[in-house]
Amino acid sequence: MDAALLGQLMAAGLFLLIILVLMTGYIVAFTLGGLAILVGFAGIAVGAFDQSLFAALPNRFWGVITNPVLVAVPLFVFMGVVLERSGIAESLLTTMGQLFGSLRGGLALSVVLVGALLAAATGVVGATVVTMGLLSLPAMMRAGYDPKLATGTICAAGTLGQIIPPSTVLIFLADILQGANSAAQLSLGNFAPDTVSVGDLFAGAILPSLVLVAAFILYIVWKAIFHPETCPPVAMTPAEKAGLGLRIVGALIPPLLLIVSVLGSIVTGVATPTESASVGAVGALFLAAVKLFADAYLGAEGDPKRDIRLFWFWLVAIAVLGATAFAFGAAGLLNTMLGLLAVALIVILARGDLRRSYLQTLFYSSKSTMSITSMVFIILLGATAFALVFTQLGGSAMVQGFLENMPGGQFGALFVVFFIIFILGFFLDTFEIIFIVIPITAPVLLIMGVDPIWLGVMIGLLLQTSFLTPPFGFSLFYLRGVAPRTITTPMIYRGVIPFIVIQLLALAVLWIFPDLATWLPNELFRSDAPGTEGAPPPPPSFDEGGGEDEFL
Repeated sequence: MDAALLGQLMAAGLFLLIILVLMTGYIVAFTLGGLAILVGFAGIAVGAFDQSLFAALPNRFWGVITNPVLVAVPLFVFMGVVLERSGIAESLLTTMGQLFGSLRGGLALSVVLVGALLAAATGVVGATVVTMGLLSLPAMMRAGYDPKLATGTICAAGTLGQIIPPSTVLIFLADILQGANSAAQLSLGNFAPDTVSVGDLFAGAILPSLVLVAAFILYIVWKAIFHPETCPPVAMTPAEKAGLGLRIVGALIPPLLLIVSVLGSIVTGVATPTESASVGAVGALFLAAVKLFADAYLGAEGDPKRDIRLFWFWLVAIAVLGATAFAFGAAGLLNTMLGLLAVALIVILARGDLRRSYLQTLFYSSKSTMSITSMVFIILLGATAFALVFTQLGGSAMVQGFLENMPGGQFGALFVVFFIIFILGFFLDTFEIIFIVIPITAPVLLIMGVDPIWLGVMIGLLLQTSFLTPPFGFSLFYLRGVAPRTITTPMIYRGVIPFIVIQLLALAVLWIFPDLATWLPNELFRSDAPGTEGAPPPPPSFDEGGGEDEFL
């Protein structure tokens, strides 16, 4: 048998074998890297794989570890974990629940809004789902909510961290699409292609994520109007109503301050995503210090005097931070945050109880960040070995031929890839899908003329469903772990189905209106860039059948 054909068969067998082994629950990184190396040695034995390529594997590993773009990942993870452990997320959830709880569906609305805010401030799905499950689910059950609506809302709102910047999923997607786009454009004869940066995908995801949040809210409003018995209002006590406005301001300012500092610096071009991640990490430490300081010196939770003092404190802090950011950019903002953090730490460390609390928060946040980051990067190293072996066995050429010969041209190829990702989301984690499927399929789709920013946002939105789809959706597991025994697993599964349908409808809207993903990054980063006129064309809408001749 011809060595090239044999290599392609081995590449297809490697892909299927990895999917099967992953479904058994074996360690992802060892599955990807181990099976790839074993199949590579088998390819050497039959003459389908060049053994010298294995010598390049350490350099590839080193390139992954030293990639400056990926430095943002542990910083954003650390930022999210600090906010969760410091109690800022809990305060926000409690206060927003009091704000909307008196409305039918108000608690569910507060969960969605808080989920969106925490996603933009943290991007940590597991911590968000667990926090809302511990705090909101009991309150919703006491209020008489339908368990399916309550659990579905919490799971769906918790997964918004997958698509709302600063999402670690978008960071990895941007890194993969950057390389894929460069290779695709070079193969098409474009030797000065536009780059695909993390900032592009962050900007591209903003409008689609807002559409998704609005769709969740509209569904809850529809339930409140036509099925009011599923989401009754909550009676507010006089103590909860007193000073609610000031508490709302005090609870909203910390996450909003972090969102503006991080995303604002990226969108305005003041800082790169990695630089803004450092601002976010320092900002989270500062907010945690302020939370401890307020608990110790400004009064207890619910004390009106505390609310007034916090209001004036944040008013002054915003004025100082805004002035330094305007005058000196991201560097001035970071230095000011460091200075305020130093002052807060001096006050905190003077008291033994506060010192222990802050150091415990720092220790557990660092430990959790190390665990999450190590898990993701070891999977990435295994995926690097898989990509090398799969590509050199001829798998990429096989995939390219398969997609280019799909009926419907570009539309058919996109539909098949998206369908495969959706099905794999029932069984595999988000990062597993990213590192296995995207490096294989993205270069082919980009050669066929798909806009890389639109493709990245579409994939990010689709991958979000992997956290919701039974039977292995991670958000379902997170909520199952903290839900009371009266909430059964089938209830959780049935509860997320409407939100999965909403996400699929949001994908259809983004497919029909691709400008939702491409307009903002083009306005911010590419309107004056040279060579914009040579950028890839936008993706097709449903009424464009396409054909192979279009892409030749």
